[in-house]
Amino acid sequence: MHYETIQFELRGQVAVLTLNRPEVMNALNTQMRAEILHGVKAAQTQARVLVMTGAGRAFCSGQDLGDRANASDIDLERTLREEYVPMLEAIFESRIPTIAAVNGAAAGAGANLALATDVVIASEDAVFLQAFTRIGLIPDAGGTYWLPRQIGSARAMGTALFAEPVSASQAADWGMIWEAVPADSFAEHWWSRAKKLSTGPTAAYSAVKRALRASFENSLEQQLALEAHLQGECGKSRDFKEGVLAFLEKRPPQFEGR
Repeated sequence: MHYETIQFELRGQVAVLTLNRPEVMNALNTQMRAEILHGVKAAQTQARVLVMTGAGRAFCSGQDLGDRANASDIDLERTLREEYVPMLEAIFESRIPTIAAVNGAAAGAGANLALATDVVIASEDAVFLQAFTRIGLIPDAGGTYWLPRQIGSARAMGTALFAEPVSASQAADWGMIWEAVPADSFAEHWWSRAKKLSTGPTAAYSAVKRALRASFENSLEQQLALEAHLQGECGKSRDFKEGVLAFLEKRPPQFEGR
Protein backbone atom coordinates (compact mmCIF):
# COMPACT_ATOMS: atom_id res chain seq x y z
CA MET A 1 0.00 0.00 0.00
CA HIS A 2 1.16 3.53 -0.78
CA TYR A 3 1.02 5.66 2.35
CA GLU A 4 0.58 9.41 2.36
CA THR A 5 0.23 10.24 6.07
CA ILE A 6 2.57 7.67 7.62
CA GLN A 7 5.87 6.04 6.78
CA PHE A 8 6.20 2.28 7.16
CA GLU A 9 9.67 0.78 7.20
CA LEU A 10 10.99 -2.69 7.94
CA ARG A 11 14.36 -2.77 9.66
CA GLY A 12 15.09 -6.45 9.93
CA GLN A 13 12.42 -7.85 12.25
CA VAL A 14 11.37 -4.38 13.45
CA ALA A 15 8.51 -2.50 11.76
CA VAL A 16 8.75 1.26 12.28
CA LEU A 17 5.51 3.18 11.71
CA THR A 18 6.11 6.94 11.66
CA LEU A 19 3.22 9.38 11.85
CA ASN A 20 4.13 11.74 9.06
CA ARG A 21 2.13 14.95 9.08
CA PRO A 22 4.70 17.16 10.80
CA GLU A 23 3.12 20.36 9.48
CA VAL A 24 0.14 19.73 11.82
CA MET A 25 2.12 17.96 14.57
CA ASN A 26 0.96 14.61 13.19
CA ALA A 27 -2.71 15.28 13.95
CA LEU A 28 -4.98 12.34 13.25
CA ASN A 29 -7.34 12.61 10.30
CA THR A 30 -9.49 9.98 8.65
CA GLN A 31 -6.79 8.95 6.17
CA MET A 32 -4.09 8.66 8.81
CA ARG A 33 -6.24 6.45 11.02
CA ALA A 34 -6.91 4.13 8.08
CA GLU A 35 -3.21 4.02 7.20
CA ILE A 36 -2.17 3.34 10.80
CA LEU A 37 -4.66 0.45 10.92
CA HIS A 38 -3.24 -0.96 7.68
CA GLY A 39 0.34 -0.57 8.88
CA VAL A 40 -0.34 -2.23 12.24
CA LYS A 41 -1.94 -5.19 10.48
CA ALA A 42 0.94 -5.42 7.99
CA ALA A 43 3.45 -5.53 10.82
CA GLN A 44 1.79 -8.64 12.25
CA THR A 45 2.96 -10.76 9.33
CA GLN A 46 6.19 -8.97 8.46
CA ALA A 47 7.92 -8.22 11.77
CA ARG A 48 8.39 -9.36 15.36
CA VAL A 49 8.01 -5.95 16.98
CA LEU A 50 6.24 -2.73 15.99
CA VAL A 51 7.45 0.77 16.88
CA MET A 52 5.26 3.84 16.44
CA THR A 53 6.87 7.28 16.48
CA GLY A 54 6.32 10.74 15.04
CA ALA A 55 8.02 12.86 12.41
CA GLY A 56 9.17 16.34 13.39
CA ARG A 57 8.81 17.86 16.84
CA ALA A 58 5.64 16.05 17.96
CA PHE A 59 4.49 12.49 18.41
CA CYS A 60 0.83 13.27 17.77
CA SER A 61 -1.31 16.29 18.62
CA GLY A 62 -4.57 14.29 18.60
CA GLN A 63 -7.66 14.67 16.46
CA ASP A 64 -7.20 16.99 13.50
CA LEU A 65 -9.86 19.61 14.17
CA GLY A 66 -9.29 20.90 10.66
CA ASP A 67 -10.37 17.58 9.17
CA ARG A 68 -13.78 19.10 8.48
CA ALA A 69 -14.72 22.55 7.25
CA ASN A 70 -16.51 23.12 10.55
CA ALA A 71 -14.91 21.23 13.44
CA SER A 72 -18.12 21.30 15.47
CA ASP A 73 -19.89 19.35 12.71
CA ILE A 74 -17.76 16.23 13.26
CA ASP A 75 -19.87 13.24 14.30
CA LEU A 76 -17.62 12.27 17.18
CA GLU A 77 -19.43 9.07 18.14
CA ARG A 78 -19.32 7.75 14.57
CA THR A 79 -15.69 8.77 14.18
CA LEU A 80 -14.70 7.01 17.38
CA ARG A 81 -16.69 3.85 16.69
CA GLU A 82 -15.77 3.48 13.01
CA GLU A 83 -12.25 4.92 12.82
CA TYR A 84 -10.60 4.98 16.24
CA VAL A 85 -11.90 1.70 17.67
CA PRO A 86 -10.55 -0.57 14.88
CA MET A 87 -7.16 1.19 14.99
CA LEU A 88 -6.82 1.03 18.78
CA GLU A 89 -8.00 -2.56 19.00
CA ALA A 90 -5.49 -3.60 16.34
CA ILE A 91 -2.68 -2.05 18.38
CA PHE A 92 -3.90 -3.42 21.72
CA GLU A 93 -4.52 -6.92 20.35
CA SER A 94 -1.28 -7.08 18.36
CA ARG A 95 0.33 -10.52 18.52
CA ILE A 96 3.76 -8.88 18.51
CA PRO A 97 5.11 -6.39 21.08
CA THR A 98 4.34 -2.75 20.34
CA ILE A 99 6.40 0.27 21.41
CA ALA A 100 5.46 3.94 21.28
CA ALA A 101 8.65 5.97 20.87
CA VAL A 102 7.24 9.34 21.92
CA ASN A 103 9.60 11.93 20.52
CA GLY A 104 7.61 15.05 21.46
CA ALA A 105 4.17 16.26 22.45
CA ALA A 106 1.46 13.60 22.72
CA ALA A 107 -1.86 15.33 23.22
CA GLY A 108 -5.49 14.24 23.32
CA ALA A 109 -6.06 11.16 21.22
CA GLY A 110 -2.35 11.25 20.40
CA ALA A 111 -1.47 10.62 24.04
CA ASN A 112 -3.92 7.74 24.19
CA LEU A 113 -2.67 6.30 20.91
CA ALA A 114 0.72 5.98 22.61
CA LEU A 115 -0.81 4.46 25.75
CA ALA A 116 -2.50 1.77 23.64
CA THR A 117 0.91 0.21 22.95
CA ASP A 118 2.61 -2.30 25.24
CA VAL A 119 5.57 -0.10 26.15
CA VAL A 120 5.94 3.68 25.98
CA ILE A 121 9.47 5.08 25.76
CA ALA A 122 9.54 8.87 25.74
CA SER A 123 12.16 11.52 25.18
CA GLU A 124 12.56 13.71 28.25
CA ASP A 125 11.44 16.56 25.97
CA ALA A 126 8.04 14.91 25.50
CA VAL A 127 4.83 15.82 27.31
CA PHE A 128 1.51 14.02 27.67
CA LEU A 129 -1.67 16.07 27.68
CA GLN A 130 -5.28 14.98 28.12
CA ALA A 131 -6.49 18.17 26.45
CA PHE A 132 -10.13 17.20 26.01
CA THR A 133 -11.84 19.35 28.65
CA ARG A 134 -10.19 22.40 27.11
CA ILE A 135 -12.73 22.07 24.29
CA GLY A 136 -15.62 20.63 26.31
CA LEU A 137 -14.98 16.92 25.75
CA ILE A 138 -13.96 13.87 27.77
CA PRO A 139 -10.81 11.76 27.25
CA ASP A 140 -11.43 9.30 24.44
CA ALA A 141 -9.39 6.95 22.24
CA GLY A 142 -9.09 4.70 25.29
CA GLY A 143 -7.97 7.39 27.73
CA THR A 144 -10.60 6.54 30.33
CA TYR A 145 -9.45 2.91 30.12
CA TRP A 146 -5.65 3.30 30.16
CA LEU A 147 -5.25 6.09 32.70
CA PRO A 148 -6.97 4.61 35.80
CA ARG A 149 -5.21 1.30 35.25
CA GLN A 150 -1.78 2.85 34.82
CA ILE A 151 -1.74 5.76 37.27
CA GLY A 152 -4.70 5.18 39.59
CA SER A 153 -8.03 6.94 39.97
CA ALA A 154 -6.81 10.10 41.71
CA ARG A 155 -4.14 10.95 39.17
CA ALA A 156 -6.34 9.91 36.25
CA MET A 157 -9.10 12.22 37.48
CA GLY A 158 -6.78 15.17 37.99
CA THR A 159 -5.10 14.63 34.64
CA ALA A 160 -8.45 14.55 32.87
CA LEU A 161 -10.15 17.41 34.73
CA PHE A 162 -7.33 19.94 34.81
CA ALA A 163 -5.97 19.09 31.33
CA GLU A 164 -2.47 20.03 32.39
CA PRO A 165 0.64 18.70 30.66
CA VAL A 166 2.47 15.82 32.30
CA SER A 167 6.19 15.72 31.59
CA ALA A 168 7.81 12.52 30.39
CA SER A 169 9.75 12.22 33.65
CA GLN A 170 6.59 12.65 35.70
CA ALA A 171 4.74 10.16 33.50
CA ALA A 172 7.50 7.63 34.17
CA ASP A 173 7.40 8.29 37.91
CA TRP A 174 3.62 7.79 37.91
CA GLY A 175 3.78 4.56 35.92
CA MET A 176 1.97 6.03 32.93
CA ILE A 177 4.91 5.07 30.71
CA TRP A 178 7.84 2.69 30.92
CA GLU A 179 10.71 5.19 30.82
CA ALA A 180 11.85 8.70 29.96
CA VAL A 181 15.16 8.96 28.11
CA PRO A 182 17.51 11.92 27.52
CA ALA A 183 16.76 13.51 24.16
CA ASP A 184 20.29 13.07 22.83
CA SER A 185 20.16 9.29 23.29
CA PHE A 186 16.44 8.77 22.66
CA ALA A 187 16.55 7.40 19.10
CA GLU A 188 19.42 5.05 19.85
CA HIS A 189 17.73 3.85 23.02
CA TRP A 190 14.32 2.98 21.59
CA TRP A 191 15.99 1.24 18.67
CA SER A 192 18.04 -0.88 21.08
CA ARG A 193 14.87 -1.79 23.00
CA ALA A 194 13.01 -2.69 19.82
CA LYS A 195 15.87 -4.76 18.47
CA LYS A 196 16.05 -6.73 21.72
CA LEU A 197 12.35 -7.60 21.55
CA SER A 198 12.62 -8.45 17.85
CA THR A 199 15.02 -11.30 18.63
CA GLY A 200 13.08 -12.59 21.63
CA PRO A 201 10.45 -15.31 22.14
CA THR A 202 7.57 -13.62 20.31
CA ALA A 203 4.94 -16.21 21.22
CA ALA A 204 5.87 -15.93 24.89
CA TYR A 205 5.59 -12.14 24.67
CA SER A 206 2.07 -12.56 23.31
CA ALA A 207 1.20 -14.86 26.20
CA VAL A 208 2.64 -12.38 28.71
CA LYS A 209 0.37 -9.66 27.32
CA ARG A 210 -2.67 -11.91 27.50
CA ALA A 211 -1.97 -12.99 31.07
CA LEU A 212 -1.25 -9.55 32.50
CA ARG A 213 -4.31 -7.98 30.91
CA ALA A 214 -6.61 -10.76 32.09
CA SER A 215 -5.46 -10.29 35.68
CA PHE A 216 -7.58 -7.15 36.12
CA GLU A 217 -10.78 -9.15 35.68
CA ASN A 218 -9.82 -12.60 36.95
CA SER A 219 -10.02 -14.04 40.43
CA LEU A 220 -6.81 -15.58 41.77
CA GLU A 221 -8.15 -19.02 40.90
CA GLN A 222 -8.93 -17.96 37.34
CA GLN A 223 -5.56 -16.27 36.93
CA LEU A 224 -3.64 -19.28 38.21
CA ALA A 225 -5.55 -21.48 35.76
CA LEU A 226 -4.77 -19.10 32.89
CA GLU A 227 -1.09 -19.04 33.86
CA ALA A 228 -0.98 -22.82 33.83
CA HIS A 229 -2.66 -22.99 30.43
CA LEU A 230 -0.43 -20.36 28.82
CA GLN A 231 2.71 -21.80 30.39
CA GLY A 232 1.77 -25.18 28.99
CA GLU A 233 1.49 -23.67 25.54
CA CYS A 234 4.81 -21.88 25.88
CA GLY A 235 6.40 -25.12 27.12
CA LYS A 236 5.54 -26.77 23.81
CA SER A 237 7.28 -24.06 21.76
CA ARG A 238 10.55 -24.33 19.91
CA ASP A 239 11.70 -21.21 21.71
CA PHE A 240 11.38 -22.88 25.11
CA LYS A 241 13.46 -25.81 23.92
CA GLU A 242 16.04 -23.44 22.51
CA GLY A 243 16.06 -21.35 25.69
CA VAL A 244 16.74 -24.38 27.89
CA LEU A 245 19.39 -25.71 25.53
CA ALA A 246 21.11 -22.33 25.37
CA PHE A 247 21.08 -22.11 29.18
CA LEU A 248 22.66 -25.54 29.53
CA GLU A 249 25.24 -24.76 26.84
CA LYS A 250 25.95 -21.35 28.39
CA ARG A 251 25.32 -19.39 25.21
CA PRO A 252 22.81 -16.71 24.10
CA PRO A 253 19.55 -18.24 22.83
CA GLN A 254 18.59 -17.94 19.18
CA PHE A 255 14.85 -17.52 19.38
CA GLU A 256 12.71 -17.94 16.27
CA GLY A 257 9.59 -16.33 17.71
CA ARG A 258 7.57 -19.55 17.78
